[in-house]
Amino acid sequence: MRGFSMAEVSNSDPAIVSPWLTIIGIGEDGVAGLGDEAKRLIAAAPVVYGGARHMELTHALIKGEGRVWQSPFGRSVEEIVARRGSPVVVLASGDPFFFGVGATLARRVAASEIRTLPAPSSFSLAASRLGWALQEATLVSLHGRPIDLVRPHLQPGNRVLALTSDGTGPKALAELLTENGFGQSRLTVLEALGGAGERVTTQIASLFMLGVVHPLNVCAIEVAADQGGRVLPLSAGRDDLLFEHDGQITKREVRALTLSALSPRKGELLWDIGAGSGSIGIEWMLADPAMRAIAIEASPERAVRVGRNAEAFGVPGLMVVQGKAPAALSGLSRPDAIFIGGGGSEPGVMDAAVAALGEGGRLVANAVTTEMEAVLLQRHAQLGGSLIRIDIARALPIGGMTGWRPAMPVTQWSWTKS
Repeated sequence: MRGFSMAEVSNSDPAIVSPWLTIIGIGEDGVAGLGDEAKRLIAAAPVVYGGARHMELTHALIKGEGRVWQSPFGRSVEEIVARRGSPVVVLASGDPFFFGVGATLARRVAASEIRTLPAPSSFSLAASRLGWALQEATLVSLHGRPIDLVRPHLQPGNRVLALTSDGTGPKALAELLTENGFGQSRLTVLEALGGAGERVTTQIASLFMLGVVHPLNVCAIEVAADQGGRVLPLSAGRDDLLFEHDGQITKREVRALTLSALSPRKGELLWDIGAGSGSIGIEWMLADPAMRAIAIEASPERAVRVGRNAEAFGVPGLMVVQGKAPAALSGLSRPDAIFIGGGGSEPGVMDAAVAALGEGGRLVANAVTTEMEAVLLQRHAQLGGSLIRIDIARALPIGGMTGWRPAMPVTQWSWTKS
């Protein structure tokens, strides 16, 4: 479902100020876990929305109309908004504002018109069963999301709580851990927390043998890396060997300097033009879960490879556009920053990039050819910005001794649109 702007929320009729929408969190213990106020509100509501499981748990209390969430979910949201001013109760799992329906509804309904009675989230219940400090654990929702999102958090010694989509989630996590060199990690599956069927089982990931698993489960991972485990460093400029590539990759030292010049800020969108292996867009997205990136790559083979790299680095949300700039840029969302690593000397590419940026947008372009360097020198003379030359040499064996072997120099132009 799409997000909604604050303008849509603030357009509410100021005459309606008292809460009319009540969101009630409910656990696996159903009615037994609800307070008297929650029970009274459910019984008094003319209409109650929730999932099929929620309706089953509270059917004895519901006196009005019970409406199960529609597909797509947005239809039910529109129905709720249309009832504005009349009492509506929404049933949610656990804490409605923690990976829950509460945040979605709050995009359409002002906070002053919402009353919330939360229950403990599945993460809170899991931490209490394990004796973990919740603020020290990494919390990941894999519910309806790619399992690859867990990859960046596989740091030795880290504790991860992952909410899965269904009963197949724990086995899939165990396989991912094992295949990526984390097979010795302790994997605890916590099923139906708070309910009569609650079960907590701990196994070593590589020896995972759990059979039928309740579809409502949280997986706790105590990360342990095997020798050669695929641990993704937290800093920019990750090892080139972690990427699948055919030589078209911004090398790690230059990549670190490029990410620094791009200056990622939370939630921003990057265009990576001439993506090659996708390394710049991938590391941009690894800076924060809210980061977004579009990789534009002319080669079909490389475009597919970018997608594989994005999954392997745990950023499957990287959008890949296979096509040649500037034509492939048409219709894309306006970027906050643009990196040009390939094809920048082609007619129209630099002009399109400059035009696409809004005020304050950043453009960084790297050149290894004299043709591209000439383009950057011209743009620097025309628009200003920063121009640097990056020379790197690596110590390599020469016979029985060691000498410096220089890499191709890189000219980098950085510019902010005003």
